[in-house]
Amino acid sequence: MDQTQRGILGQPLPVPTTQPKKKRTSMMSFFSKVSWTLRFQKQESLKNVFSILAERALDPNAKKRHMAMRGLGTMACETPDKVRKYKKIVLDLLVHGLYDPVSAEVIHESMKTLTIILGKIQGKSLGSFFVDITLQTRTLLDDENDNLRYSAFVLFGQLAAYAGRKWKTFFTSQVKQTQDSLLIHLQDRNPQVAKACKTTFRACSPYLKERKENSFQTEEDQRNPKLCRQLVKPAAV
Repeated sequence: MDQTQRGILGQPLPVPTTQPKKKRTSMMSFFSKVSWTLRFQKQESLKNVFSILAERALDPNAKKRHMAMRGLGTMACETPDKVRKYKKIVLDLLVHGLYDPVSAEVIHESMKTLTIILGKIQGKSLGSFFVDITLQTRTLLDDENDNLRYSAFVLFGQLAAYAGRKWKTFFTSQVKQTQDSLLIHLQDRNPQVAKACKTTFRACSPYLKERKENSFQTEEDQRNPKLCRQLVKPAAV
């Protein structure tokens, strides 16, 4: 990710102005307590904080789910070692948030936090979570919400770096299906989304290149193997 992406991902979403003052105060108070606990009482109370966040991540109230996703992001930033310990549970909660049926804010916060956590764990041992995250992120690349599109491109570009051998074939197929979106949003109406798309396109280009080269070789090998080898051979510097 470039500096612009890292900067925007670090900015909290504004609290809706239509929310009652009492609830806004309660939300900010909760986040202050979470941040304070993570900074000064890591050993003693972190488990309790995690339990609260896990419970609120599944709460029927969308605002509480949103708070929980942001709280998990705070935890990832402040105590990455602890997040690794609870990695499977945290990823399960975030994937659940990624598929939230009613709240764009919950989805957005889930993508932001996933981007942070994937960076902390370097995409290791994602297991089947890689598939779930990739499939849902791809559907959000064309969303009407600028914030969702932006975060989806950032996250999809990050997934490209962590596909590895295990998910290489799967991710290549996803990039193939995403190619039109990548090309369209290079000229996105939102300049920041367009910039994120450009970065992601570069990250995904090896998958597109490999697919085209393999297809080309398959056809040409049958007709002129020697010519094919010469064409795909890197030019000498």
